[in-house]
Amino acid sequence: MQQQKERQKPMSRIRLNQDYRNKIANRMRVHLEQENTQEKEKFFQLRESFLDKQNATWDLAKQCVTRQYPKKDVDMAHYLQNKYPNVNTIAKDSCFHFGYMAKKTGEENIEENFGRLHEEQDDKYVSKHFDFRLNGDIDGVDRQGDIDDYSPQSRDFAYAYFRDELNAKDSCNPDINIEMEGKPSNPHQTKYNDANEKALGFSGGRGNEISHSRDWNNEYELDLIGREYCRDRQIAVSEAEFQTFVIWQQAKGQLVMAHYKWIKSILDQMKEIKVGLKGYKYLDEAIELCTELGLSVNDAEIIRTNSTGLVIYNPKNLADRIKGMKNKNISREQKIAARLKYNQQQSQQK
Repeated sequence: MQQQKERQKPMSRIRLNQDYRNKIANRMRVHLEQENTQEKEKFFQLRESFLDKQNATWDLAKQCVTRQYPKKDVDMAHYLQNKYPNVNTIAKDSCFHFGYMAKKTGEENIEENFGRLHEEQDDKYVSKHFDFRLNGDIDGVDRQGDIDDYSPQSRDFAYAYFRDELNAKDSCNPDINIEMEGKPSNPHQTKYNDANEKALGFSGGRGNEISHSRDWNNEYELDLIGREYCRDRQIAVSEAEFQTFVIWQQAKGQLVMAHYKWIKSILDQMKEIKVGLKGYKYLDEAIELCTELGLSVNDAEIIRTNSTGLVIYNPKNLADRIKGMKNKNISREQKIAARLKYNQQQSQQK
C-alpha cells in the first residue's frame, strides 16, 4: 500500500537553471539553422549558382586581357625576362582595371539611358577595379531596412561561400562578424576572424596562400605585361562587357548579404527565445517552448547533456558509435539495420 502511494505521488518539477537554459538555447540555434526558410533558401541558391557565374565572367576577363596583351607579346615578354636579369616586365595577376568610354547622353534620352548620364560636357572614361581572388572586392551591398550598420568586408564573401567548411571547425565561426554587428572590435571577434582567415589560407600573404585561398586563386590568374600594380594596367572593354563584370561583382555582395539576412533572422529569433527562457522557472516550460517551435527534446536529454548541449552517450551507445566509424564499406541494408538499432536504443532511454 505504501509503495502504491509513493508511485501515485506526483514528481516535483525540475527548476530551470542557467546551465539548462544554455543547453536549450544551443539546441534551438542548431534547430533554427536546419529549418528551411526563405532566407536560408535564398542564401543557398546564390551560393550554389555563384561558381558558374564566376567562371563565365572569368572567361570573359581572359578574352579582354588577351585582346590587350596578345599571346605573342606575352611569350616575347617571358623570353626577354628569362634572358636578361634586369628585365622584370611580366607577372601573374588576378585583378584588373577594366574601363570603357561613356558617351555624353542627351537629355532627350534621359529615361532610356538612366544611370549612364554624367555631368561633364565631353565623353567620360569609366573604370573600375575587379578582383577575382577569394578575398577580392565585393559590390552590390544592399543597405536598406535594418542593415544600415552592417559593413561587410571582402573576406565576408569567403566566410559565406565556405561557411560549411568553417563551421565544421571548432576554432572557427563564419557568422562572427554578423553576431558582432554594431559592437566595437573585441578580442572575441578578433580570435575567430584570425582562425577563419587561417583556415581559409589568407594568413600566408600574396603568393603564400594555403588551402582554400591557394586553390581558388590559382584558378584565376593571367600573365600581364606592365608594372607591379594593376592600376597601371588599364584594360579597355566594351560597355556591355563592363556591365557583365559589374553584375558578377555585385553577385558577390548579394551572397554576402543573403548570408547576413539568414543569420540575422536566426539571431533575432534567438534573442526572443533567450528572453523567454530567462523568464521561465521550470524545465518543462522550456521544453514546451521547444515543442511549439518544432524541436523535439525531453528533460532527460537536457539533463544528461554537457554544457554545449551535446548528448553524453552511455558507454554502450558510445562504443557502438565508435565502431560505426570503422569498416565504412558496408551495404545499404546493414546501414539501415544499424540505424534502426540505434533508434531503438534511444527510445528505450526515454
